[in-house]
Amino acid sequence: MEELTAWLQLDAESRARRLADRCGPPVVPGRAADGFEADWAAIVEGPFRGGRQPAVQRLRAIDPVAYGRSRNHVSGAVTKLSPWLRHGVLSLAEVRDAALASVRERSQADKLISELGWRDYWQRVYAARPEGVWEDLEPPAAVARGQRSDQLPTDVAAGTTGMACVDAFSRQLTQTGWLHNHERMWLASWLVHTRGVSWQAGAAWFLEHLLDADPASNNFSWQWVAGTFANKPYIFNRENLERYTDGRHCRDCPVAGRCDVEGSYDELSDRLFAAAGDRPERLTIPPAPPWFADPPPGQPLVWLTLDSLGVASPALRRHPEAPTVFILDPAWLEQERPSLKRLVFIVECLAEVPGLECWLGEPAAVLSARAAACGASHVCVATTPCPRVRGTAADLADRLPVVPIEWPPFCDTSRVTDLGRFSRYWNKVSKSAMQPTA
Repeated sequence: MEELTAWLQLDAESRARRLADRCGPPVVPGRAADGFEADWAAIVEGPFRGGRQPAVQRLRAIDPVAYGRSRNHVSGAVTKLSPWLRHGVLSLAEVRDAALASVRERSQADKLISELGWRDYWQRVYAARPEGVWEDLEPPAAVARGQRSDQLPTDVAAGTTGMACVDAFSRQLTQTGWLHNHERMWLASWLVHTRGVSWQAGAAWFLEHLLDADPASNNFSWQWVAGTFANKPYIFNRENLERYTDGRHCRDCPVAGRCDVEGSYDELSDRLFAAAGDRPERLTIPPAPPWFADPPPGQPLVWLTLDSLGVASPALRRHPEAPTVFILDPAWLEQERPSLKRLVFIVECLAEVPGLECWLGEPAAVLSARAAACGASHVCVATTPCPRVRGTAADLADRLPVVPIEWPPFCDTSRVTDLGRFSRYWNKVSKSAMQPTA
């Protein structure tokens, strides 16, 4: 796709403006099209810019001690590294090493590293149960009252529900592409348990807007809130909201004192659920077998994916002189409908790769054509649980081997036999995850 390749040579603002011309202005519910300049400023001047340099700058600023003390508060010292971690601009091992290097005692970084462990865990569950990102992994832990809807309510999308907190979360999601983890859980809980919306509809909404949108971390977190991948559903209540936001949403809320999240957890549970769910068996998830392929002789073609955008890709680091491609898959665009903000972030990451070719098309066809054009005998790609990437590798296996290249190890999973719960996984790997890379 010559036009897109030439586009990568432009400066960041020119690249993104050209994308905006092709895609139209960003869609923000409740805003007129003539608000584009303000929306555009939010992208260009926002805190998240794609690429290795802004990622490293953010990484150098992390404070594991402050993170451990304040991470649950929405104004706490969270790292905000998730957009770069999701796209492979930073690796989990790199962030872990930086955290350990910045503290006197390893235990001072354990909270931050355990949160990195959640991302690693979700990815391993995704590899083992790829269908689970859109299907319940287990029956609901509680039987909900009322009917379920598969549609996102328009007032939620527009941020006009009348609940100050929910509307603030919705606007922040659509306008910035980022939410604190507590805000994500509160919004998900209210949408699923109070408004009766399926977790799949909520997960799709988040995937459309989040800069760190990842089917594994996002969708399995929605299932955790919904109680279809947890021992109980997560309940949002006002006391918890006020505690971790200093009450800023409740002070001027028009429904304060009579909103949907008033009451104790027991009172809310009785109001929301009719009974405990029926779970005859404990959920067990055996890990997926390792993905491995022997590289044949000859020159590789490096394939960058959404999980490995840029110069930190282990495939590119192993073969820095190889021809390199990124493929924008129409099926992905159709399913996740990524926001303009995220597309700009992706392009900024790709712009750092010298000589990168960008193509729009079905990955297997593009890889076959580009490998033939440059005389490549095989494709190298960073290891990923993504079923699209693994499916493409399977489709090409007979004529063009796809060789996965491992990321620097975050932990030793040799003793992991069951991914049914994070606690089981972390019990097996936490000691190794707390060790710096050799």
